[in-house]
Amino acid sequence: MRKFLLTTFTLFLLATLLLFWQTTQHLLPPPKTLSVAHTAVRKVQILDRQATPLTITYQNDWNLYDHVPLHDIPERFQQIFIVAEDKRFFEHHGTDWLARFNAVFQNLKLFRKVRGASTITEQTVRMLYPRPRTLWSRWLEGFEATQLEDHFSKSDILEFYLNQVPYSSQRRGVVQAARYFFDRSLDTLNLTEMMALAIIVRAPGRLDLHKGTTQIEKPLQRLAQRLLELNIITPEEYQVAQTTPLQLRHAELPIKATHFVQYLYASQPPDYLQSSGRLQTTLDANLQRTVQDILDKRIQDLRNKGVHNGAVLVVDHQPQEVLAWVNGGLSLADVPGSDIDAVTTPRQPGSTLKPFVYAMALEKGWTAATLVDDAPLSMPVGTGMHNYRNYSRQYYGPLRLRDALGNSLNTPAVRTVQFVGASHLLRRLHTMGFRSLTADANFYGDGLALGNGNVTLFELVQAYTTLANFGQFRPLKLLSNAPNSVPIKIFSKENTSIIADILSDPEARSLEFGRGALLSLPVQTAVKTGTSTDYRDAWAVGFNHQYTVGVWLGNLDQQSMSSVSGSSGAALVLRAVFAELTRFAETRGLYLSPELIKVHICRTTGLRVTPESHCPTRYEWFVAGTEPSADSSSLPTPSVVPPLRLKQPNEGLQMALDPRIPDDHEAFALVLSDTPLEETDLVQWLIDGEVIGTTPVDTRQFLWPVQRGTHTAQAKIKQSQTDSTLVTPQVTFYVK
Repeated sequence: MRKFLLTTFTLFLLATLLLFWQTTQHLLPPPKTLSVAHTAVRKVQILDRQATPLTITYQNDWNLYDHVPLHDIPERFQQIFIVAEDKRFFEHHGTDWLARFNAVFQNLKLFRKVRGASTITEQTVRMLYPRPRTLWSRWLEGFEATQLEDHFSKSDILEFYLNQVPYSSQRRGVVQAARYFFDRSLDTLNLTEMMALAIIVRAPGRLDLHKGTTQIEKPLQRLAQRLLELNIITPEEYQVAQTTPLQLRHAELPIKATHFVQYLYASQPPDYLQSSGRLQTTLDANLQRTVQDILDKRIQDLRNKGVHNGAVLVVDHQPQEVLAWVNGGLSLADVPGSDIDAVTTPRQPGSTLKPFVYAMALEKGWTAATLVDDAPLSMPVGTGMHNYRNYSRQYYGPLRLRDALGNSLNTPAVRTVQFVGASHLLRRLHTMGFRSLTADANFYGDGLALGNGNVTLFELVQAYTTLANFGQFRPLKLLSNAPNSVPIKIFSKENTSIIADILSDPEARSLEFGRGALLSLPVQTAVKTGTSTDYRDAWAVGFNHQYTVGVWLGNLDQQSMSSVSGSSGAALVLRAVFAELTRFAETRGLYLSPELIKVHICRTTGLRVTPESHCPTRYEWFVAGTEPSADSSSLPTPSVVPPLRLKQPNEGLQMALDPRIPDDHEAFALVLSDTPLEETDLVQWLIDGEVIGTTPVDTRQFLWPVQRGTHTAQAKIKQSQTDSTLVTPQVTFYVK
């Protein structure tokens, strides 16, 4: 017997030594820190400028963004967790052996696992060092828990646990759980909600409250009873907890900035997004929410006129930071195209590009007083002719550039783009970031000034910040820590000052828009509206001393609106947004270059006023050296002098006889260009090389009886003073 006992003891000792050796070999050292801030990030979180989340991600291994220090977690919440999970947390040294032996006894007694006995420290070890759930792993966790408590305080371990304990749907920590189940912050949770969060960590998948609350009812009652017995809650609180049902809510982001975030993801290198953790953007969540409400209400008001979509972009152009990136209709039901970002969708800009055309004309010597002719204008487009008209279908004759731009007149804009050159304009627009204009200048032609090329609201607002920033172009910033780019000079301070002064002048727009107050803002603001063909797009863009705002209204399915223009539809949104931006701001005017010269001019001629002048007058600003004199010979040229040619027909023109009119009653006007000629000159009109008629030069046209077939047209001008002949280039056209 003694030998047997000795053998048994020896074997037990050897087994114990072997177990101890195996244990020491497999124990993992405690971490150097309980912080997970250094952990590699799998997906970045996007924040606004005040660190308000624009995205919430749960695809990381740890809770990286919703960590709270222990002193910010309500003390009662901590007590409830300790009672529910580890009632002797502050008494044991990592492992509660009494609870463990009791759990083993209960499990053996019932021949199944009915309870565990993992302490909060052991659960922390399990989170730090995940292992398969076996008896061996449970054994190791007990020793590693002791090591962990040798290196960290109870408070450190409890803080880590409460911030990283797993819940369902990849949530970690009590902050994310409170938001996921109740859409509440920790300090607003009631007693029942705190108890529920403490219970469901035992089986997060099985006890997911969004799948049902029946299974948690009895555990809630038992926990409430224990809290009452320990005097953690009062009898009154116990009764309230028994009768208070769980009110589940689905958490939502505080603001809607989905399209902004998507653009940010697409514009940043993937490696940067994977390693950045949190990205703080320039977006202002409060302003985003306010502008969203403004735009949605306006779209709601205009739905009976066929308006379903819209967008607003707000920029602080001093640092070039995007403050609001809003797509309209997101909160409205049955809105088509809400998944499309209208801020970055190319659309026809209407008249909103005209300020850049006139700014280039100022560079070439024109002034705000230069006369530009507003008269009917037909130009060849492809194999046809296009008649340019103003929005009101009225024509005002020679007008000063100020009035032509302020009233957004079309025929003066076409004459101005002919002066500066469509190809030069296109290159300048490219320099200001208009990447959507992908065709060449021949494709757009003079219609580029009227918005026949598609651009995005982002590009348009970015370009307008060039006018607001004294002619200096800088790309827009989306990230608060993005470096400042080197500015590119596009226009001079003097010329952008003149353009801004015109766009903020109510009198300059009175012919077409009246003197109403809609486009006249309390704080001096340069405003330009635009409307595309068939009312498919309505635009309003403006800037004051600090902010640039762009508004688009329309339909992303390309449907037309019912007579909604930029001045009637989008301008009201623009005005409301600026009212919010300047509500508490110091009032300041637009920048006006001190290098400009102020001259008293005649409104009708654009010339300097003299004592002998008998005309309505006003003051105008001029770049030094361009101011007018009182001599009529210095009257600015109304427009670029066109070469001698036939305006009509154009090369390759295709026409068809009207079957409703007898052929012998149909005629087509041959039209000569506006090239200056003497009144005594005569014009010979030629079809297929034969003279078909002669007219004085002042008529500039001849009606030709139309005949089917391929023809050539030409004109010869007999100059009476020099006895010479001018000949226009021959053009070929077709009549079907």
